Amino acid sequence: MLVSWEWLSDYVNLSVGHEEMASRWAMTGLNHESTSIVGGDPVVDLEVTSNRGDCLGHIGVAREAAVLLKQELCIPQPKPSQGSHLASKVIAVENRFPDGCPRYIARVIKGVKVGPSPDWLKRRLAAIGVKSINNIVDATNYVMFECGQPLHAFDLAHVRGGKIIVRPAEAKEAFVAIDHKTYQLDPSMVVIADAERAIALGGVMGGVDSEVSDSTVDVLLETADFVPLSIRRTARKLKLHSPSSYRYERRIDPKQMEWASLRCCEMILQLAGGELASGSVDTGDKSATPSHITLRASRIRDVLGIEVPWSESLDILTRLGCAVVENSGSANSAGGENSATIQPPSYRMDLVREIDLIEEIARIHGYDKIPEDAMVPMVSSARRPRDVMMATVRNVCCGFGFDETMTPSLVGKSPALAISPWTDLEPLKTLVPLLEGASLLRRSLVPSLIASRLFNQQQSNRDVRLFETSGVYLPTADGLPIEQLHVGLLGDQDPRLVLGGFEEIIHRTCGSEFFETKLERRVEAWDYLSPGTGLSLHCDGKMLGWVGVIAKSIADSMKLDIAVAVGELNLELLLQYSRSVPQLQPIVPFPVVVRDLNLIVDETVTWKHLSTVARTAAGGLCIGMDFQEIYRDKKKDGGNKKRVLFSLKLQSATETLTSGQADEVITRVIEACKKDFDATLLA
Repeated sequence: MLVSWEWLSDYVNLSVGHEEMASRWAMTGLNHESTSIVGGDPVVDLEVTSNRGDCLGHIGVAREAAVLLKQELCIPQPKPSQGSHLASKVIAVENRFPDGCPRYIARVIKGVKVGPSPDWLKRRLAAIGVKSINNIVDATNYVMFECGQPLHAFDLAHVRGGKIIVRPAEAKEAFVAIDHKTYQLDPSMVVIADAERAIALGGVMGGVDSEVSDSTVDVLLETADFVPLSIRRTARKLKLHSPSSYRYERRIDPKQMEWASLRCCEMILQLAGGELASGSVDTGDKSATPSHITLRASRIRDVLGIEVPWSESLDILTRLGCAVVENSGSANSAGGENSATIQPPSYRMDLVREIDLIEEIARIHGYDKIPEDAMVPMVSSARRPRDVMMATVRNVCCGFGFDETMTPSLVGKSPALAISPWTDLEPLKTLVPLLEGASLLRRSLVPSLIASRLFNQQQSNRDVRLFETSGVYLPTADGLPIEQLHVGLLGDQDPRLVLGGFEEIIHRTCGSEFFETKLERRVEAWDYLSPGTGLSLHCDGKMLGWVGVIAKSIADSMKLDIAVAVGELNLELLLQYSRSVPQLQPIVPFPVVVRDLNLIVDETVTWKHLSTVARTAAGGLCIGMDFQEIYRDKKKDGGNKKRVLFSLKLQSATETLTSGQADEVITRVIEACKKDFDATLLA
């Protein structure tokens, strides 16, 4: 924001030099970028943060200076003379899009004489880098840079039908702006139209058909309030940014609209003559009063660590424009139980909480008055269960040799998009592409990991193992998508490394009992995975994760040199079973007895059922069971049989197990498997 020192002096007595003032602004949140001398006028460049839209005009900056210098703020009160003709008899306004334009004010000035602006106006606009156009346009620009409220002037003769219509743009509607470029609009954009066509793109730029020219006699002045999100989307999509859109994106003061409209009319009458029609056509919401905030002196002390006199705190807020609705404290008291009800001004929409008011008190009172060793009471926070789990996930992935990557949540169309084990619904598409070639919200992390793998391959880096912890967006039949936190892994061609990583995460997060008793493995035959490689992990009927090697057709179509192994784990579901604090288990001093069993069972018997029966039969002495391998011998066992080799770990917490005790456990396991599965022990 460029601030003319001469211009600023109209509103406040600047009792210090511009260098000192720039330093004070910087200490209170308006960072000083630079100062230059333009035609003898010091012009200060201030960085205005996005929450301080009130400082995007000279009056807003002057208000800050008045508070810091303890001077009076002098704002002119416009009182333009009005004619006998009613504005409502000349122009009608219909607002069909209140969601995009809550309020629209139209005023009419007849009989103006368009010409060059006076030297003082040209000089002030030039100081802040604005080119002079003519006295009408310059008046609208002057008021905008004065108070931060954008305005626009139309040639009334080119407003067809004597009517202004605020409406959504039509799909693919063509609009020619005053930069003489044609833009294609969509229904998310606000259009200012007459009875026949669009004459302005609301909040962004006027149209070439209705701009003020030397032949203009009657002027229609627009003062409007547009929704910030709508303006931001429009400006970004069309790549059409302007000083008006910049201010609307940061919200304008809705209660200042009437002042700005009258101020601009007054200037036009002074610069170009004419007659102002009586009244205005005002349509839309007049805006609600800001809500009240309770401020406590004790809270100021707790946050800042120092005592700020209660009277000074209220004085600071009052000078900033806040109203003290109720004060239960003593004027001379420094703290205690003093409290007050504060109503922020309409132009400070960033003041919504008590902490916001405390920040205002701190910056005006002076950050330099807060000692470095000020005691601020605080309590250290404990890590959330989610944080504990995420630390475990990252440690395991890094320990397995995977490198973390961060990719955008938006993906483009590619063969890898078919990889979607979590949902069959089509991915959601953004209305405005935020990334070139990427407009789809991903349903899985795997397409993003494959894209990262491909990028590394193109850089001749083929030894790549990647993981990412981020969100996926699962579409629903209606409404917003389901957002889930996942971890995705991408390794080489062997899926066992990916599966091992997931099993280690589950084991460390949920414990051995969950891992061995509740985790269920199922073979999957998805089209996007190579045959025989798909495996999913389930718990209580819900899919917890999956592993597999991508299909060769997908690898070839994406020009990957190998069909990589990939997998994904639902961390939201895992968190429901995780242990926030690991359970301490005493170290048993007695040795573990390991016995291998090789059972011949039917092909239909699954490891889950077999291991459950074996563990139940083994009893409390069984501390673990490890699957080894499956082997098939059709000649010896038949075509419908398989051999399952697994190990039982036996241990007692009170004594060393004898061979007889171990044999007794093994006998129970064999008998239980023979009873339930007709299993035969291979000698």
